[in-house]
Amino acid sequence: MKKAFYISIILFSWIGFTKAQDLKLQKHYADSLFQSEQFFDAITEYKRLMFFSNSDENNYDTNFRIALCYKAGGKYNAAIKHFNIAKVYSINTQDSIATELQIIRTNILRRTIPEALLLLNNMDGAYKNKIDSSKIIYWRGWAYLMADDWELASEEFQKLNKFHPIKTLADSVNAKKYSVVFAKVASFIIPGSGQFYTGNYLSGIMSLGWNLMFGYLTINAFLTDRAVEGILIGSLLWTRFYKGNFQNAEKFAVERNKKISNKAYEFLSKKYVGEKP
Repeated sequence: MKKAFYISIILFSWIGFTKAQDLKLQKHYADSLFQSEQFFDAITEYKRLMFFSNSDENNYDTNFRIALCYKAGGKYNAAIKHFNIAKVYSINTQDSIATELQIIRTNILRRTIPEALLLLNNMDGAYKNKIDSSKIIYWRGWAYLMADDWELASEEFQKLNKFHPIKTLADSVNAKKYSVVFAKVASFIIPGSGQFYTGNYLSGIMSLGWNLMFGYLTINAFLTDRAVEGILIGSLLWTRFYKGNFQNAEKFAVERNKKISNKAYEFLSKKYVGEKP
C-alpha cells in the first residue's frame, strides 16, 4: 500500500514537472515569435500557453504581449482589451503605469482622443509622485497632435523643452495652415477671394465671374421692369453660385490644411526619432 502511495507521488510529481517544462518551452516559443515580429502567430501561441496553464504567474506578461501584438497589427480594440486584462494581473505600480500608458498610446493611435486625455488626467492624479510628469505631458502633446490641434500640442511640448523638435514642427504647421473661417467670410464678402486666399486661382476667377454676371443680370432685370425674370435669375442662379462660392472656399481651406497636417504626420512617422504612440 505504501509502495503504491509513493509511486503515485513520484508519478504526479513527474507529470507536474513535465507540464511545467512544456509550459516553459511554450512560453519560450511564443516569445521567440514575438521577438521576430511574427505577431499573429505569437498571439496564437500565447493564448495556447494561457489555456494549458493553471497558474496566474504569466497572465500579466502574456496578456501584455498579446496586446502589443494586436497593437502592432492595427487591431486597437483587441489591444486595449488585453492591456486591461494585463492591468488586472499587474504585480506592482510600475506594471500598472506601463499598462495604462500603453492603453493611452493605443487610444491616441485609434484617435479616440477624449478618452486618451481623460486617462492622462486620471493618471496624473492617481500616480502622483510615482510617475514622471514629463510622460504625462509628452503623451498629452501627442494626443493633441493626432487630434489635429497643433497649437495645443505646441503648448504641451514647450513645457518639456522650448526647442523640442515636435514643438518646432507644430509651430511650423500652425504658421502654414489656412483660416477656414477667414476663407469662408472673405468669399461671403467678395466672391472668389477665399479661393484666391487658398491658392485656387482658377476657381476664384470663375466664382467671381459667375457671381458678377448673374448679379448684373438680376439687377438689370429689376431695373428694366422684368421682375419675374430677375427673381428667377436671382433665386435659381445667382443664389446658387454665391452660396457655392463660400462653400468651396471653406472646402479648399480644409483640404489644404489636411495636406499640411498629413505631411507633418508623414515626417513624424518616418523621420522623428523620439518615442511614438
